[in-house]
Amino acid sequence: MKIHHLNLCTMCPFGGRLVSGGQGGVLAQGEIVIHALLVETANDGLVLVDTGIGLEDMRAPRRRLGFGFVQMARPQLGEEHTAARQVERLGFSRKDVRHIVCTHLDVDHAGGLPDFPDAQIHVHRREHEAALAPKTFLERERYKQVQWAHGPKWELHEAGGDKWFGLDSVQAVAEDVLMIPLPGHSRGHCAVAVRADDPVGPEWLLHAGDAYFFHMEKEDPECCPPLLRRFQETVAIDDTKRIANAKRVRDLHREHGRKVRVFSAHDPHEFRALAETERDRSGPLPA
Repeated sequence: MKIHHLNLCTMCPFGGRLVSGGQGGVLAQGEIVIHALLVETANDGLVLVDTGIGLEDMRAPRRRLGFGFVQMARPQLGEEHTAARQVERLGFSRKDVRHIVCTHLDVDHAGGLPDFPDAQIHVHRREHEAALAPKTFLERERYKQVQWAHGPKWELHEAGGDKWFGLDSVQAVAEDVLMIPLPGHSRGHCAVAVRADDPVGPEWLLHAGDAYFFHMEKEDPECCPPLLRRFQETVAIDDTKRIANAKRVRDLHREHGRKVRVFSAHDPHEFRALAETERDRSGPLPA
């Protein structure tokens, strides 16, 4: 399988080093990406892991994404960033995307669903229930019903599959794309494991979604910049579960790092490293 690393939007909240680490005052812009995967499979067409912000979201951001999200996240808005346009730029049709595997259904992960109406949408059952019938103020803010008003072709999954490096897993697409339940950030949050087609690299890539946000958290959670740490605590539906599952991700990275390359949905350092590796193997993406 060939795997493409896509940044579906860069968000630029104020906070500088308190958000992104490194240098920069609190009034400087932070940097948070939306890291998605596009997987070319042999028998199942294209598989997209997360969809980012969609075409209609880009055209009417405050109405569809929410005023608070736009003001605080400060996303770089433009159709060229969307999964739809990046799929087309790679020479594919949007209809070639036959499966979408969602880590969860937050506004910045599921906005592109309407751009791929023919795809099967794979999501954890508890996430689907929380998103379509939100029970709390936080869930009503994080899930935008307009993003699935078109009636997606849902395929719901639950834990109970085989173990994957000691973690619960459930097969999403064939044997090469697995959902790894890691609730806490949201009720049905999952990581997504994709078998890597690389004879000299890791056997698997693990898109950890929002299980953590900052690359150094894979070694030590105390390394997370303070505003980003506070954000994770605030938006978690169950912070105790989030912390426990973040530890499971750290343990996986420590014990199986040679076989599994772990990365977050939002860390720009991890995205650039993986995108650079992709370019080294295949050359620059089409203009």
